[in-house]
Amino acid sequence: MIVDCAIYRDGRRAECASDFSHALQEARAEGDAFLWLGLHEPTEQEFDLVSSEFGLHPLAVEDALKAHQRPKLEVYDDSLFMVLKPVTYDDTASTVTASEVMVFLGEAFVVTVRHGEASPLAAVRRRLEEHPEILRHGPGAVLYAVCDAVVDHYIDVASELQLDLEELEAEVFAPVRRDTKNTAAEIYAFKREVLEFRRATGPLSAPMTLLQNPGVPYVHDHARPFFRDVDDHLTRANESVESLDRLLSDILAAHLAQMGVRQNDDMRKISAWAALAAVPTLIAGIYGMNFADMPELRWNLGYPTVLLAMVVIEVSLYRLFKRRGWL
Repeated sequence: MIVDCAIYRDGRRAECASDFSHALQEARAEGDAFLWLGLHEPTEQEFDLVSSEFGLHPLAVEDALKAHQRPKLEVYDDSLFMVLKPVTYDDTASTVTASEVMVFLGEAFVVTVRHGEASPLAAVRRRLEEHPEILRHGPGAVLYAVCDAVVDHYIDVASELQLDLEELEAEVFAPVRRDTKNTAAEIYAFKREVLEFRRATGPLSAPMTLLQNPGVPYVHDHARPFFRDVDDHLTRANESVESLDRLLSDILAAHLAQMGVRQNDDMRKISAWAALAAVPTLIAGIYGMNFADMPELRWNLGYPTVLLAMVVIEVSLYRLFKRRGWL
C-alpha cells in the first residue's frame, strides 16, 4: 500500500503523478530533484510494479517483501539497500516490539518500505519537509534522517528499560519475601525483551561504520560526519543494552543465591524444631517401653522430675538455637 509519494525540488515538496516511471524520469531530468515513495507492507503484486519502474535488485526486493531481516546495508550496481529495525517499548506489558524499515536509494529516488506499526517514517518526512535545506542534499539526507530517528529512539527505549530494571532490582532485594517462582519468571521474561532489543541494535553497527567510509554510492561525502554522529548514538544504545543484560544476569544470579540461602534457613529452622520435638519424644519413648524393672517407676517424684527435665532441656535448646539464629 502506498503511504506517501512526493517529488522534492530544491528541498520543496511537490506531489508526484500516479505514474512512477514518469515521476522518476521527471526527477532525474531536473537534476536537483528526487522522488520519495513510501510503502507499507506491500504485496508481491504491488511491489512488482515498483521494482520494475525503479530497477531494484531482485535480492533486495525479496528481502523487502519477506521482512524478518537483520539490520544490514547492501550495495548494488544501481541502488543502495538498507534494513533498520525500529523498536517500541510497552511499559504496561514490559514488552519490546520490533518492526522493520527498508530503504532503497538510487539515482534521484528513495523508496521506503515499512513492516509493522513501530515506524518513525511519517514523523521523519514531516520534520524534513520543515527543513528544506536538509532535503536539498538529496536521497542521502533521507537515509540519514531515518537512521537518526531510529537510533535516537533506541536511546529512549534503553532509558525506559533501565527504569523498569531498577524497579525489578528493588523487588528482588526487598526485605519482604515474594513468590520466588514468579520473580524468576519475571527476570527471565525481562531478559528476553532485552535480547529482542539487542537484535535490533547490535547488527546495525556494521552498516553505520560502512556509511562513514568514502565511496558509498548515493551518499555524499559531506554526509559522513552526520552518520558518524548517528554511530556515536548507536554505540551508546549498544552499551546500554550490554549493561542491561549484565545487570539482569547479576540480578538473576543474586536471586537464585537468595533462594538457596532461604532454603538453607528453612531447613535449619525445621531441623531446630525437630530437635526440640525429639527430646520429649525420646524421654517419653524410654518410659513407655513397659519393662518390669526400670528406675524411677515406683518413685513418687519420678513423674514430675521427668516433666521438669523435659522443660529444662527444651528451654535450654530453644535458647541455644535462638542465640545462633536457627529459630
